[in-house]
Amino acid sequence: MEIRRRGKKPLLLILVVAVIAVLTFFLVAFITKTGIFKVYGKVYYDESLSESEISELEAIFTNELKLECDVTVSAMDKLEVPTVDNEILVSIKVPITDFYNPIDNIEVRAADELLVSEYGLIDFEELDFSKKLLKINDKYFLDDFVAGAVFRVIKFQSEAFEEEIAPLVEGLALNSRPEADNTLTFAQTGVTALSRGMHKKLNAVGNGAYFAEGIGEFLSDFDLTHTSNESSFSSYASSSNICSDDRFMDTLIAIGLDIVELTGNHNQDCGDEDARRTIDMYNEKNIRIVGGGKTLEEARKPLKISEKGNKITMLAYNQSTGGQTYDTTPGANPYNEENAASEIAAAKTRGDTVIVDVQYNECIFYDTASEDTTCDAADSAAGDQVGLFRHLIDLGADVVVGTSAHQPQTYELYGDGEIFYGLGNIFFDQVWWPGTTRSLILVHYFYNNKLVQTRIFPTVYDENMQTELMNRETSEWFLNRLVNARP
Repeated sequence: MEIRRRGKKPLLLILVVAVIAVLTFFLVAFITKTGIFKVYGKVYYDESLSESEISELEAIFTNELKLECDVTVSAMDKLEVPTVDNEILVSIKVPITDFYNPIDNIEVRAADELLVSEYGLIDFEELDFSKKLLKINDKYFLDDFVAGAVFRVIKFQSEAFEEEIAPLVEGLALNSRPEADNTLTFAQTGVTALSRGMHKKLNAVGNGAYFAEGIGEFLSDFDLTHTSNESSFSSYASSSNICSDDRFMDTLIAIGLDIVELTGNHNQDCGDEDARRTIDMYNEKNIRIVGGGKTLEEARKPLKISEKGNKITMLAYNQSTGGQTYDTTPGANPYNEENAASEIAAAKTRGDTVIVDVQYNECIFYDTASEDTTCDAADSAAGDQVGLFRHLIDLGADVVVGTSAHQPQTYELYGDGEIFYGLGNIFFDQVWWPGTTRSLILVHYFYNNKLVQTRIFPTVYDENMQTELMNRETSEWFLNRLVNARP
């Protein structure tokens, strides 16, 4: 009797199919590097990275992290902000020199030249007005924002940068950096007296903007522009008095004037009514006023500025030159020790940077035949100018500026602030003496509610009475001369 065994072949077939399926699965996994055969991406650190940078990166790319693709990380220093997606800006270093050094520019071909140069490099966050920020290849970082510094960049090379690496490393990038919308620029100029010989020239040229042709575009570029105008607008203006023809308003408009200081001693030369009308003219042009007014109450008001995240209080006093208000008459804000101390203290309590302008005694050493350096020194006028200005810093002021000097005077760091004893004439008719044809323009830079820099730009005019910036060589010579006269 024959016995047949059934079901053996189907079971074998099933087993073979299963084995083939398993082998196929593992073969596909092996070929595609998935499953148990998957090879995760590795991180390769280039030698250009510092030890601290590698440590920071290792905290992100831990052993437990499974990457789809390999990534190579490197670092480099650039002279411009990176614009490539896989490059992350991690720090900004700026070149600095001594506050008193008249040099303002470094010429280099690459960032590594600057790294080994004689000039210091510091993180931008460490910059303050006591260190002088230099230009790189004529690019000033606080004006340019994309050049003029050394930008430290970390670069990630990966086929999956956007979807895999970018979300992991976004925290490495700088949280914030200076840009046009968060950096406030404030230009301060010296004595303006649009009168006398300038009046004669105005009649010849017929255009008030003429006097600003060499400096107007430069000053208009700053967020705020200030001058101390000692001359009121008046129909009595002539070539023999310190009163201004109304056409001179075009001079002020041409420099983009935002703030006018009225601490001068000549604003009442053509009478109180013209002094009041002049204030009305400034108000109509939305030009803010400091240090003077129609009454004592108005004249005493501090000028509070709050722009681009920066807060400034500007105070301005007439210390001794006349032209002060008598309560209900127009005039300059008289200096009073108690008022100055309380106003500075109140501004510091608000967290403001405090700028104090002072109309002080005039230095009257003039020489038509040679360069008289007497007025370079701060104590060349009657009284203790150095003592007063330093005292204001001791009271808490951050910047103290003399706005009465017809010739530029020395400057210095003192305590926790900076002092500029006299800015000289930016617009006037005094062409007879070399000293009175010059001035200093101060440009303050504020970022994150901090005064980070003050730049000094010397100017000059001649018998044409058109003010312009000094060239680099002359500027360095003149600033050196002033520095050597500091107390």
